Order: sequence, then structure tokens, then C-alpha cells
Amino acid sequence: MTVHRRLWRIPRAGSLERLALVEDSLPDPGPGQARLRVEAVGLNFADIFACLGLYSATPPGSFTPGLECAGVIEALGPTPPGIPAPSFAVGQRVAALTRFGGYATALNIDLRYALPFPEQWDTAAAAAWPVQALTAWYGLVALGGLQAGQVALVHSAAGGVGLQALSMATALGARVITSVGHEDKRRFLVEHRGLDPRAIIVRDRRRFGAQRRFGAQLDQTLAAVDARGLDVVLDAVLGPVFRPAFARLNPEGRYVLFGAADFMTAGSRPNYPALAWRWLRRPRLDPLAMISTNRSFMAFNLIWMWEAVDRVPAAIAAVRALAAEPPHIGERFPFEQAPAALRRLQSGRTVGKVILET
Repeated sequence: MTVHRRLWRIPRAGSLERLALVEDSLPDPGPGQARLRVEAVGLNFADIFACLGLYSATPPGSFTPGLECAGVIEALGPTPPGIPAPSFAVGQRVAALTRFGGYATALNIDLRYALPFPEQWDTAAAAAWPVQALTAWYGLVALGGLQAGQVALVHSAAGGVGLQALSMATALGARVITSVGHEDKRRFLVEHRGLDPRAIIVRDRRRFGAQRRFGAQLDQTLAAVDARGLDVVLDAVLGPVFRPAFARLNPEGRYVLFGAADFMTAGSRPNYPALAWRWLRRPRLDPLAMISTNRSFMAFNLIWMWEAVDRVPAAIAAVRALAAEPPHIGERFPFEQAPAALRRLQSGRTVGKVILET
């Protein structure tokens, strides 16, 4: 039996203004699938970059954004031959990883990417959790190898990934310094996360001389917390903060990049001249120089995990062991206001996660 649903769809990438709320019919779930009645959708910067056409994993042609959501299972598809019966039931609440398609009031999900969550969480918390928690864990722990006593620099620490990374670094017994883009985010980290104000850098947003200024800020912060250098950097900014932080890695230090917010445009369409200038000035590394300094650079896009589904259960278990608390939801928007929610996220002024609620 098909069901009626609403969803946000963009006919082709290139402008947020093309995003439109449409209606269609959803067929019965296929083998290994479940129909999910969506109650909450988690927003990510990747959604904006995809709509702008600046995301390498953007589907060609028309697509629906969204990498994570949560809701209630309404129907289960048949079990494929030779596969054990699913451990999920109709009426069960789950979060879901979706390789696009999450901005919908109902969708058929692959049960391999369905994630149970604690009973005390609401579905908004569940929708805010998978992508950013997995991103923080994979970058900080799986790649970064952060250990007790080491010093980590977490950029954009008041964002969804940043807050998850702070929880995980604390659980591991590491020492953390952070950077944020605005003073109100520094206050949030002090008042709500108990961070030492001396360990928080408010990045200077002026572009001229930005590398030099950030380097000076970083030196002051390291001295204030009695640290010689950095062991792990978790970065989704790139731009002027890259070289100063990379230069202050200790021997065996690991720099992990998973985004480039410095390339985020302020309008509905990409500002191609500004992007081209930043592209030409992007950081470049000399592998031979990295040998003598014994430093490592790694980069990833979490979308690869959709192709490695067998690793998801162990990754989720590792995440839960380090960050058991529900994620911080900074702002909630009605499902019908998805464009406004994306513009708010695009502004860089949000704290924690932005959620759509159906």
C-alpha cells in the first residue's frame, strides 16, 4: 500500500532558492527495508553544500537532501532470502542514516542503517545524533588516535560535531583547546560545558593577516594551559586556521580534516569569484617536509561509511561508549521551514544541532 508524503526536493544543485516542498506517493518497503514515519530531521552543513553544488557526493539531477532522521517504523518489507529476520518491529522508534532523502515526512530506509536509541531520548535528539557523533568519533578516535593526556584542538567546538568531540575527548582523558567563530559561542562553552576560558580561541574573522593572528592566539592558548604543542587537530574550517595549527603539531601529531567551512558562501548561490580565490590560496603540504617533522595529515568524508555498512555497528558502539548523553539541540524548526533552517545554519551563528520537526 502506497502512502502519501511530503518532501523537500531540489531539481538541480546550484541554489538554495530551488528547494521546494512537494508531495508524492511512497511505495511499500522492499526487501530489507522499513517504512519510517519521520518525526525529526537532522541538518548538516553537507546539506547546504549539496544544494549549492559544492559537495562532491551530490547526486546528479533532482534530489532530496538529508543524511539523518528519526521516527517510527510503520511497516517492514520482506526479509531477503538467506538473511536473518530483522530485529526491528513495527511501532519501534529508530534513527536512520540516509544517503540523501532525509528531508521527508516518510521514507523507506535500509534496515542496515536503522539505529535504536535510548528510550529516554525524544526523536529530535535521535535525529541530531548519528552523523555528527560518528564524524567526531571517526576523526578524533579512529583516525586521530587521541589518547589520555594528549592535547587536542577542536575547531568549531560549539557546533554539533564539536560538542560531540568535546565529550569524547573528555571521556578519553585528553586535554582540549578549542576555537569558535563568535564570542557568544565562547560563553556557551564556558557556562554550559565548563571549559576553561583560557582554552577557547575566538577566531578573528578579518581575512587580512588571519594566519598570523590565529598563530598568535594559538601560542597564547597553549601557554595558558601549559601545553607544548598539539597531538590531534579536528578541523572542518580549513582556511587561515590550517597552517598555524599544522605547524604546532608535536612529533607524531595528527591533523584530521573533514570539511571546509571557509568555502561556505553567504548567499543562496555560490560566490564563484570568492571561492576561486580561496581555492587558489588553499593550503598545500610538502610530503617530504612531513617526514622530517613526523607529522601526519588525514582527511575524510563520512559518506564513505554508507559503502562500509558492516562497520556501522562497531562504530555506533564505540560512539555510545564515549558519548552517552543526548546531543545538544540549539534550534528547532517546523518541517515546512526547511529553507529558513538551512539559512540559519549557513549563518554560522547556531550552537549544537539544528533540527526540523514534522
